[in-house]
Amino acid sequence: MTPLGRKIAAQIAAEGPMRLDRYMAQCLLDPEHGYYATRDPFGGQGDFTTAPEISQMFGEMLGLCLAQVWLDQGQPAPFALAEAGPGRGTLMADMLRAMAAVPGMVDAAQLHLIEASPTLRESQRGTLKGHQVRWHDSLDTLPDLPLFLVANEFLDALPIRQFQRVENGWSERQVGLAPDGSLCPGLAPASRLEALEPRIADTVPGDVVETCTPAAAFVEGVAARIAVQGGAALLIDYGNWHSLGDTFQALRAHRSVDPFATPGEADLTAHVDFEPLASAAEAAGAQVSAMTAQGVLLERLGITARAQALAKRLSGAALESHIAAHRRLTHPEEMGQLFQTLAIVPPRAALPPGFDPARA
Repeated sequence: MTPLGRKIAAQIAAEGPMRLDRYMAQCLLDPEHGYYATRDPFGGQGDFTTAPEISQMFGEMLGLCLAQVWLDQGQPAPFALAEAGPGRGTLMADMLRAMAAVPGMVDAAQLHLIEASPTLRESQRGTLKGHQVRWHDSLDTLPDLPLFLVANEFLDALPIRQFQRVENGWSERQVGLAPDGSLCPGLAPASRLEALEPRIADTVPGDVVETCTPAAAFVEGVAARIAVQGGAALLIDYGNWHSLGDTFQALRAHRSVDPFATPGEADLTAHVDFEPLASAAEAAGAQVSAMTAQGVLLERLGITARAQALAKRLSGAALESHIAAHRRLTHPEEMGQLFQTLAIVPPRAALPPGFDPARA
């Protein structure tokens, strides 16, 4: 068992079974042994690869998307250009390079990164060398300025709770101890849960519904700022519109592994449920787009034309890698459909290019 596994097992032995959201948070963010606190998990030598690490085109398209919003909203200056969960800083660097083509935009931008990991902050500092960057532990300390924010594969790592439908209610999934002392999943006693009463109608016994209060709270906070101060948020993550099923997973060395086997040494995520996020943003007074597949959005933003322009400079293995990267980002059988996007803007403002209005 890993050092963090022993720590969690001792807590369960003393206090009883642990809720899944607490387990997930501890595995990812424990100051001494947590996954994000102790390593750079990205790329071929890490555990997973995100879109910005696949191709510069991803960040360029999002940067130009936000640039159009900045122009549509009257070129506010200064404004906060923020990213939540910025990885190595690659996405922000690519967005800034694209935004540099828009006169005055980069000069008006104040860079803010929401990042809990000291290890990743150091990586970001190197990637964004030459830019003045301010780091934050949470949304709360961002300045009161128009907010232009991107969150790519950030929400999927926020702690979830899981509830399994029983005949007349729900049993919450928990983490307990097996007879041999290892960590294992289990179920709490069944109960009626007011928040999940609407899901009784569209589930049957055995179905699993996931909730993520931190994701809804984060989006509500972003939307409240944008509704008052202006700006836009682009949320990109794997998920769908309506939670149903167990999507809790662990990745290690680019492979799925048992999420309870090596706490602190594997990435833990779950698919994002975009429906409650859109509701939270609307409740905060913002306008929300329709959910749009990543591949559709990137194509509408012009990624194929950009790919063709870059391809003219390439040959051999570099060209083959470039073509594969374009396909991976956009094709429905790869990231193009698995990843979904949502845009948030002020009431009555123009939506970012590539997004459709939400259905009434």
